[in-house]
Amino acid sequence: MRWICVPLGALLLAGCGLLSGGTPTPGQPPTLPPPAVTHLPAPDAEAAAGRFLDAWKEGDYEAMYAMLTPLTQDALSFEDFKARYDEVRVAAAITGVDYEIVSSLVNPQSAQVRYRVTLSSAVVGDLVRETFMDLKRIEGEWRVAWSETTILPELEGGNRLRLTIDPPTRANIYDREGQGLAVQEEVVGLYIVPNTIGDEDAEDAMLRVLSRLLDERPENIQARYDAVRGTDYLIPLGEVRLSEFQRVQGTLAAVGGVQWGEYSGRFYVDGGLAPHAVGYVQQISREEVDDYMARGYLPDEFVGRTGIEAAFQDDLRGKPQGVLLLTDAGGQVIEKLAERPSEPAQAVYTTLDRDLQRYAQQAMAGFNGAIVVLERDTGAVLAMVSSPGFDPNLFHPRNPNSGDGLTLLFQNRNQPLVNRATHGLYPLGSVFKIITMAAALESGEYADDTIYTCDGYFRELPGYTFTDWTVEKDLPPHGELTLVQGLERSCNPYFWHIGLDLYNKGMTTALPDMAAAFGLGKPTGIEIGDEAGVVPNPEWKLENVGEEWGPGDAVQLAIGQAQLNITPLQVARFIAAVGNGGTLYRPYLVERVQSPEGQVSYQATLEVQGQLPVSPENLAVIQQAMAQVVRAPKGTARRRFLGLNLNVAGKTGTATSGFGEPHAWFAGYTFEEREDKPDIAVVVIVENQGEGSEWAAPIFRRVLEAYFFGRPLSLYPWESQIGVTRTPTPTEGPEAAAPEGTPTP
Repeated sequence: MRWICVPLGALLLAGCGLLSGGTPTPGQPPTLPPPAVTHLPAPDAEAAAGRFLDAWKEGDYEAMYAMLTPLTQDALSFEDFKARYDEVRVAAAITGVDYEIVSSLVNPQSAQVRYRVTLSSAVVGDLVRETFMDLKRIEGEWRVAWSETTILPELEGGNRLRLTIDPPTRANIYDREGQGLAVQEEVVGLYIVPNTIGDEDAEDAMLRVLSRLLDERPENIQARYDAVRGTDYLIPLGEVRLSEFQRVQGTLAAVGGVQWGEYSGRFYVDGGLAPHAVGYVQQISREEVDDYMARGYLPDEFVGRTGIEAAFQDDLRGKPQGVLLLTDAGGQVIEKLAERPSEPAQAVYTTLDRDLQRYAQQAMAGFNGAIVVLERDTGAVLAMVSSPGFDPNLFHPRNPNSGDGLTLLFQNRNQPLVNRATHGLYPLGSVFKIITMAAALESGEYADDTIYTCDGYFRELPGYTFTDWTVEKDLPPHGELTLVQGLERSCNPYFWHIGLDLYNKGMTTALPDMAAAFGLGKPTGIEIGDEAGVVPNPEWKLENVGEEWGPGDAVQLAIGQAQLNITPLQVARFIAAVGNGGTLYRPYLVERVQSPEGQVSYQATLEVQGQLPVSPENLAVIQQAMAQVVRAPKGTARRRFLGLNLNVAGKTGTATSGFGEPHAWFAGYTFEEREDKPDIAVVVIVENQGEGSEWAAPIFRRVLEAYFFGRPLSLYPWESQIGVTRTPTPTEGPEAAAPEGTPTP
């Protein structure tokens, strides 16, 4: 094979001739075709303007600045560029930006895009203007030749915006009867300086006046300063309405000891009734000023921080009167750009019963724990106690008790600001046996009269022996029990047996499934928010503990232990459902929101969240067993309810917490069926205090007395008179109840 070498240039020329479609003339250069032209799409000026405006909507100032022409960037730093937009956002309380491109005029190297911009202000509403954006084509891309008219046409020449705000008076929060819980008042903060107290007669007079004014025992007031007599320490007493104080001002001034400071603002009655539910307001902090001003607030306003005060902040504040002004660079007003009249603040009417709340707080005084009282058939919250509580009046900076009071509040290791009713997570102990009983009955393996012999020990789980609370208390074993009697007497071995038996018969998740159906492990949906808690199940345990679900888990969960963590509010919800026939209602705190003219903008409605998966027949068995806890001769709570003369069903619980004494529980409901007093469900937990029958049940009873009879009637076993402690142990004397406990397997 022979290779023929052709010069590359000749080959290319020949090729070009062929491509031109003609034959080259000898001696003449070949005719070349015109070069091919590729038509790339020209950059779209409107699209570029849209990208810039979209970045404005998102607050992406870096992307906006990157689109500016080099000349603009040379004249304006990024910090100054961003500051100008931030200034407008804050000055006009801009909450949103929108735009619509109207037209464009495009030349090869420059363009002008006109658009309609809408700036939504939290105070004056929408500000709509038509303006324009100049663009330059630089290296094939459209860049923005920025000026302040890109924001608003009125800002040309360095003009500025100024917003005047006049908010209405904050609205009140009331109980269900229209009694104030949080109101705007002239207030007096009271405190004692011990070295200014007069002689013995003067001190007695001072204590008598303060006792009536503060509704507190004289000896309790005296105990506050006894240890620092003769010092100039400031001992906070609390806050009262100015009108109430003025009635005794002369006497207190004459006897000495008490000093005070007046201020105007939010006043929480009685030092805070349901402070965790109602919440508190606090002045905007320095770190928050820009953010709140951009939302249309004055820098010294008070805003809701927790509870209803925070959840219904917009209603309670109302809408302020606002005027948006245009000023020149020197601050002189040029014109009014926009104005909107104020809308009055709206009062919040809660479901709380102020008197019941006061008695419930007093019932839990001195303990750590929680009380929840629900209307059994609606889910309305009548009382919500988290103890220790706190005085929300301390958050007003002009309250003379504020400084030291807040310091002590934040240093308190018992965490008084935590709402234990909605955010406290606890093992449930024997109260969970209600759920275990429901799972047993619904399994078809158990009936109300199913017999189990309880000799005080549980040996069915290989390698373990567990003892009943009767063994620990040196009491005789229960012997043969029906299922109803098992709950009545809170026999641990019976319920350990149920948990293991269901597991071994293939119903491995019967207990966690029933617990979830009773509403545990998920938030209740209450307006102020709450914790979901944990119901351990195979999936949860594998993910969080790294272990498989086994028979031991079922045994522990059967008596409310294992890794179970629930809130008192969740317990109150399912206890109410047991009592009302099986309906889980969403607990709610707010009945309505209402304007000063009486117009209702929000009205609560009953919200059904589920139905207990328990047949009416089986639910009746559970109700019977809970009634026998209170009524039967060997019911674990019988002695605590002697002489009450109310129809009550309940369950004691003693939950091992992992440290200290166990948590004491009592949960139950009434079935009075009165027309004048709706039946209620009540849950009490006392942290690390001991047996449920000894500590929680008496508190439960006191709440019932306050609700049905208007005041407490019976003494606690540890009291010499109501509100006065006799002895730290409640087991002295003939009132001591048969204890009941649930040790952890």
